Amino acid sequence: MTRTLVLGGARSGKSGHAESLLDDHPEVRYVATGRRNSADADWDARIDTHRRTRPAHWSTVEITSYAALSEALRDGVPTLVDDLGTWLTGALDDLHAWDSPRGTVVAAVDDLVAAVDRFEGPLVLVSPEVGLGVIPESRAGRLFRDEIGAANARLAQVCDAVTLVVAGLSVPLTRPSDRPTDRSRGTW
Repeated sequence: MTRTLVLGGARSGKSGHAESLLDDHPEVRYVATGRRNSADADWDARIDTHRRTRPAHWSTVEITSYAALSEALRDGVPTLVDDLGTWLTGALDDLHAWDSPRGTVVAAVDDLVAAVDRFEGPLVLVSPEVGLGVIPESRAGRLFRDEIGAANARLAQVCDAVTLVVAGLSVPLTRPSDRPTDRSRGTW
């Protein structure tokens, strides 16, 4: 059983890396969190293009509410969730939280973290890393950045592995407790 969180910026290669982690599995469930929008033809075309690039033997589940993601993580079928940024956007929309106090989505994140922690099987989560840039100018941008950062940190605590993808290169991240220590010198 391996739960892996793959972080990265826009067009960093995080989705491709995440997909490669499940190449050896004969059955994979792809959970797509980006909701279709009939008023945005570009977005819908992007979803269709993304779907066509996945292996034919993978099944796809397109979630339509933030709560559906936790529900989709009820069994141990090898699963890829792409991505948590669009999931969070949907949760903020569903909960009318864009103008609400920070923390309005904490219960939704709690449910997701619990579902990931209980998941028994290979699970790969893709999420944007947005905290490395400037502070967003808008309240909505700051809210999204703060909430996805907090969600990523919580998910990292229940995942077995965390990887950062930058410019197509994957960098495994470890917690200090994962590193060997040289206690005789008091250093790592």
